[in-house]
Amino acid sequence: MTRTGGLHSDHRPKQQLPDARKHQIISFVKSGIRIIGYGFLPFNISVAVTLLVVSEAVGILEELV
Repeated sequence: MTRTGGLHSDHRPKQQLPDARKHQIISFVKSGIRIIGYGFLPFNISVAVTLLVVSEAVGILEELV
């Protein structure tokens, strides 16, 4: 009931919950890319930087799931 005595109607769209399984999988992929990127640092800085930038892009995707 509302203050005016009428029935309360909630027409707001329901918020979708994030998919925990997809978030976890993408997080593991991101971590794997990041570990490989750090592993490349002593050998090839260009590849290392590229992988670390890609891992950040995957991190953005992770937050959108």
